[in-house]
Amino acid sequence: MAEIKVEGLTELRVGLKQLDDKMPKELNKVAKASAEVVRDEAKQIVPRRSGKLAGSIKTSGTAKGGFVKSGGLEYHRVIHFGWARHNIRPQPFLYDARDSREAEVIEKFEREVAALVNKVV
Repeated sequence: MAEIKVEGLTELRVGLKQLDDKMPKELNKVAKASAEVVRDEAKQIVPRRSGKLAGSIKTSGTAKGGFVKSGGLEYHRVIHFGWARHNIRPQPFLYDARDSREAEVIEKFEREVAALVNKVV
């Protein structure tokens, strides 16, 4: 799995909840907003024919973090991971987007978490 790991996320969530019961939901929004950086990049670099694959790239924010995924199309995995038996080379647009924007995601997450803490302190 390709990920940008946030160490101490569980502890952060617990600490924010102690400050304000609504903070865990706000942290979900921060995680989603951070994932949107990768989503936007992935939509720019994804291989295109009809644009449906780009349209299938979505984000979500949960207690475990922010996520970017592509789905709902039969071929999204084949495009991303390739299919050697059929001479389809991998085009890992999600991984490439994550790799190229990792520093920006981390900076955005840190900035928005700091803003959350400042809001309740």
